[in-house]
Amino acid sequence: MERYRIAVPLGDVAGIGPEIVVKALVDPIVEECAEVIVVGDKKIVEQAIGITKVPLSVKTINDPDEGDYSKGILNLIDLNNIDMSKFAFGKVNAMCGQAAYEFIAKSIELAMDGKVEAVATTPINKESLHAAKVPYIGHTEIFGALTHTEDPLTLFETNGLRVFFLTRHVSMRKMLDLIKKDRIIDYVKRCTEVLRKLGVSEGTMAVAGLNPHCGEHGLFGSEEMTDIAPAVKELQEMGYNVVGPIGADSVFHQAAMGRYNSVLSLYHDQGHIATKTLDFDRTISITGGMPILRTSVDHGTAFDIAGKGIAGSVSMVEAIRLAAKYAPNFKRR
Repeated sequence: MERYRIAVPLGDVAGIGPEIVVKALVDPIVEECAEVIVVGDKKIVEQAIGITKVPLSVKTINDPDEGDYSKGILNLIDLNNIDMSKFAFGKVNAMCGQAAYEFIAKSIELAMDGKVEAVATTPINKESLHAAKVPYIGHTEIFGALTHTEDPLTLFETNGLRVFFLTRHVSMRKMLDLIKKDRIIDYVKRCTEVLRKLGVSEGTMAVAGLNPHCGEHGLFGSEEMTDIAPAVKELQEMGYNVVGPIGADSVFHQAAMGRYNSVLSLYHDQGHIATKTLDFDRTISITGGMPILRTSVDHGTAFDIAGKGIAGSVSMVEAIRLAAKYAPNFKRR
């Protein structure tokens, strides 16, 4: 099996990121599919190895080509940006927020330079980023800015179910104002391109309904009649293989059973609940529409258990596995 080079930034090191990374690196799935380059701080990595007691030795490198990808070796690009005298587990810390940003930026640089096929990210803390005066609220915004991508798309994948999001981090009231025909048309077009880039060219995309029973012809809301159905009709006339609106109480199950290749969820929790109920640990986020591939665990920093060695690495393993799965479409230059 071919192995692909994946950069893994440590994330917010006051959380569980370092622990799940070192645990994932000794998982047979990761050993088989990936050559991982960790971007972080050596002191933190060695601390995580000590806490988790995984059989790894650290090799510091400056370039992925210098790495030793044998079993038991952790290849690290050491940014040396953590002062251990100011470090504490489970605390919002500007130093950790700044370091997390620098780990991500270096990983993006590696991917943009064709040194790795993908980046698989670990959790960051929005409050720590803010404390560090990092001008981005989260991963998606950082990746968008540093890859010069306007409005990157979010795709969740778990057990073959793929879910895109028309809206993300906005209130329910504001979300309703964004459910517009032109926006749906634009997103379906771009989501289709993301699927093609990932190698998914067959199958039908479904657009989820918004209101109960898709509004029952206006009895419970009019968005399906005024914007969603007209957008789908226009897309079909353009040649796009898309259907909808399909009731949100059934469309995700139908997609998981293989009827659709993906679902366009209309708002954050609609799609999050569906994927995470199906398999919380294996729900992985993929950022689409960029020149590089990024996958990510979809859980937080878990400050409450950081440093205890008990954090599970299933999501990290799955993020790296999915990065390797789609890596052939993002081959190193």
